[in-house]
Amino acid sequence: MITETPHPPYYAVIFTSLLSDDTAGYAEMAEHMVELASQQSGFLGMESAREGVGITVSYWASLEAIRAWKAQLDHRQAQRLGREQWYASYRTRIARVEREYGP
Repeated sequence: MITETPHPPYYAVIFTSLLSDDTAGYAEMAEHMVELASQQSGFLGMESAREGVGITVSYWASLEAIRAWKAQLDHRQAQRLGREQWYASYRTRIARVEREYGP
Protein backbone atom coordinates (compact mmCIF):
# COMPACT_ATOMS: atom_id res chain seq x y z
CA MET A 1 0.00 0.00 0.00
CA ILE A 2 1.23 3.50 -0.81
CA THR A 3 1.07 5.87 2.15
CA GLU A 4 -1.16 8.93 1.89
CA THR A 5 0.97 11.80 3.14
CA PRO A 6 0.07 15.44 3.77
CA HIS A 7 1.08 18.29 1.51
CA PRO A 8 4.88 18.78 1.75
CA PRO A 9 7.10 19.62 3.41
CA TYR A 10 7.54 16.62 5.68
CA TYR A 11 10.40 14.18 6.28
CA ALA A 12 11.29 10.69 5.11
CA VAL A 13 13.55 8.29 7.00
CA ILE A 14 14.94 5.79 4.48
CA PHE A 15 16.33 2.64 6.07
CA THR A 16 18.16 0.29 3.69
CA SER A 17 19.47 -3.05 4.96
CA LEU A 18 20.96 -6.43 4.18
CA LEU A 19 20.06 -9.15 6.66
CA SER A 20 22.66 -11.33 8.32
CA ASP A 21 22.34 -15.11 8.59
CA ASP A 22 21.00 -14.76 12.17
CA THR A 23 17.48 -13.36 11.95
CA ALA A 24 15.95 -15.10 14.99
CA GLY A 25 13.29 -12.77 16.38
CA TYR A 26 13.61 -10.26 13.53
CA ALA A 27 10.12 -10.64 12.03
CA GLU A 28 8.42 -10.29 15.41
CA MET A 29 10.44 -7.19 16.29
CA ALA A 30 9.81 -5.63 12.87
CA GLU A 31 6.07 -6.10 13.34
CA HIS A 32 6.27 -4.58 16.83
CA MET A 33 8.22 -1.58 15.46
CA VAL A 34 5.56 -0.88 12.82
CA GLU A 35 2.84 -0.94 15.49
CA LEU A 36 4.88 1.21 17.86
CA ALA A 37 5.92 3.76 15.21
CA SER A 38 2.29 4.24 14.19
CA GLN A 39 1.54 5.36 17.76
CA GLN A 40 4.27 8.04 17.81
CA SER A 41 3.45 11.72 17.59
CA GLY A 42 4.32 13.05 14.13
CA PHE A 43 4.26 9.64 12.39
CA LEU A 44 2.67 9.94 8.93
CA GLY A 45 3.04 6.44 7.49
CA MET A 46 5.43 3.77 6.25
CA GLU A 47 6.25 1.75 3.14
CA SER A 48 8.51 -1.28 3.01
CA ALA A 49 9.88 -3.79 0.51
CA ARG A 50 12.36 -6.64 0.78
CA GLU A 51 13.81 -8.63 -2.07
CA GLY A 52 17.42 -9.15 -1.12
CA VAL A 53 17.93 -5.54 -0.08
CA GLY A 54 15.31 -4.26 2.36
CA ILE A 55 14.06 -0.70 2.10
CA THR A 56 11.70 0.88 4.61
CA VAL A 57 10.63 4.49 4.28
CA SER A 58 8.84 6.09 7.20
CA TYR A 59 7.30 9.54 6.92
CA TRP A 60 7.36 12.10 9.73
CA ALA A 61 5.95 15.56 10.32
CA SER A 62 9.17 16.99 11.79
CA LEU A 63 12.80 16.36 12.68
CA GLU A 64 11.75 16.48 16.35
CA ALA A 65 9.34 13.57 15.76
CA ILE A 66 12.17 11.59 14.12
CA ARG A 67 14.49 12.30 17.07
CA ALA A 68 11.80 11.18 19.54
CA TRP A 69 11.30 7.94 17.57
CA LYS A 70 15.05 7.26 17.47
CA ALA A 71 15.18 7.69 21.27
CA GLN A 72 12.10 5.55 22.05
CA LEU A 73 13.19 2.72 24.41
CA ASP A 74 11.79 -0.28 22.51
CA HIS A 75 13.12 1.18 19.26
CA ARG A 76 16.56 1.62 20.85
CA GLN A 77 16.51 -2.09 21.79
CA ALA A 78 15.60 -3.00 18.19
CA GLN A 79 18.42 -0.78 16.90
CA ARG A 80 20.91 -2.53 19.20
CA LEU A 81 19.76 -6.01 18.11
CA GLY A 82 19.93 -4.90 14.48
CA ARG A 83 23.54 -3.76 14.83
CA GLU A 84 24.61 -6.80 16.86
CA GLN A 85 22.62 -9.59 15.19
CA TRP A 86 20.21 -8.97 12.33
CA TYR A 87 21.97 -6.72 9.82
CA ALA A 88 25.03 -7.54 7.74
CA SER A 89 24.89 -3.94 6.55
CA TYR A 90 22.52 -0.99 6.83
CA ARG A 91 22.20 2.71 6.15
CA THR A 92 19.75 5.31 7.45
CA ARG A 93 19.08 8.47 5.47
CA ILE A 94 16.84 11.38 6.42
CA ALA A 95 15.42 13.63 3.72
CA ARG A 96 13.03 16.55 3.61
CA VAL A 97 10.26 15.96 1.08
CA GLU A 98 9.72 19.16 -0.87
CA ARG A 99 7.37 17.91 -3.56
CA GLU A 100 5.26 14.88 -4.39
CA TYR A 101 2.93 13.99 -7.20
CA GLY A 102 0.95 11.06 -8.53
CA PRO A 103 -2.45 10.19 -9.88
